[in-house]
Amino acid sequence: MSIRQLLEQRQSENFALHDRYLNQQLVRVLQTIGYDRRYVKAEGAYLYDDRGDRYLDLLSGFGVFALGRNHPQIVAALQEVLTADLPNLVQLDVSLLAGILAEQLVAIAPAGLERVFFANSGTETVEAALKFSRCATGRSKIVYCQGGYHGLTLGSLSATGDPHYREGFGPLLADFVEVPFGDGAALERALAGRDVAAFITEPIQGHGVRIPPPSYLPTAAALCRNYGTLFIADEVQTGLGRTGKVWAVEHWGVEPDILCVAKALSGGFVPVGAVLCRAWIFERVFSRLDRVVVHGNTFGKNNLAMAAGIATLEVIQSEKLVERAAQLGDRLLTKLQAYVGQYECLKEVRGRGMMIALEFAEPKSWSLKAAWAMLETANKGLFSQLIVVPLFTRHRVLAQVSGHGMNVVKFIPPLILSEEDCDWLETAVADVVADAHRVPGAVWEFGKTLATQALRMKVGRAG
Repeated sequence: MSIRQLLEQRQSENFALHDRYLNQQLVRVLQTIGYDRRYVKAEGAYLYDDRGDRYLDLLSGFGVFALGRNHPQIVAALQEVLTADLPNLVQLDVSLLAGILAEQLVAIAPAGLERVFFANSGTETVEAALKFSRCATGRSKIVYCQGGYHGLTLGSLSATGDPHYREGFGPLLADFVEVPFGDGAALERALAGRDVAAFITEPIQGHGVRIPPPSYLPTAAALCRNYGTLFIADEVQTGLGRTGKVWAVEHWGVEPDILCVAKALSGGFVPVGAVLCRAWIFERVFSRLDRVVVHGNTFGKNNLAMAAGIATLEVIQSEKLVERAAQLGDRLLTKLQAYVGQYECLKEVRGRGMMIALEFAEPKSWSLKAAWAMLETANKGLFSQLIVVPLFTRHRVLAQVSGHGMNVVKFIPPLILSEEDCDWLETAVADVVADAHRVPGAVWEFGKTLATQALRMKVGRAG
């Protein structure tokens, strides 16, 4: 039976199969908040369900679909590879496609990054960066930022400054030190012992879309150089145009020692990640003939992934997507920031390029304050669900809450978004935010339902 036949015959079973064999809790969450759709088609910035409804995808697979879904140029590149009968993963060989993609990445990399290591995902690139740092410096300590997110494998999780993801998986790796994001003085105290292998940070924190003070990253880079510490820039989500620059570090003129990239590099098809680093770091890791495979993976340089990466870089350049992200990002920020003074719960709209956050905060008026307190008592950050759920159910705009326990709604749309898509989003946000300020109202009835369920879960955990 072909895959197409399999999909046609069993298309209504997706939730039942996941409930039976995969993550039951994910199924329950989707059903609770009304996200239980059966998508049957995807194109560009849009998803289509089995009822023919079209959705604007501002989640883009957590940033994977920077080029949109099913970009024809990426499809064509992958089809070429599949029909070319190429040798693949010989292992005791060197891949031409991997060499070409590495060459192209180095050509657009921050100055000084001359070597490339390929992996299968963002978290794998972080794991490699941490290992390379320890090996190259002879030090073990890693400094990371509070609120940062670097992945969920053990090393990456040890550098992830969010207790929600760490709970239940300890003890984590030793010699990891947390500092506040944006605090240069705290970072210097952590580095002063000259025993830190690397400082790792996202240039803009993905959880909450937290943008550092203007001087922070240049100061951090200077401190790292002064104390012999490597500076790792985690650009897994921010890289390749997301923020209106090829790399987010360009906003501050920073040149890291190691840079991690993934997500968008895949073109939305084949998992791929890359670590870009200075040559001397690479040479200390792969220092002798007998250490040629001291770090590696089985699938990292596979032909499909390399072809997807090559085609992705070509599309980004030919369609001027970095410039487009900057232009449309400025438009969206300007329009959405105008709503801040109109609605008391909307505290701030911030971002860079196509990475935008709406932050909500406790209102001052009595009726809204009481309703807000009800939600926050039940579960911190629950108000943000009153934004993302009606955005989806009423306006068919798919977005996300930006992190656990925070009232921040995040948009990371494809970089190919059109002016009409921006109109769609702006209209939807205005309607939903206005509705969330009407108490009582349908949105707050839904909020009561969510609060009740959240309280029941708390009681169940306590029991």
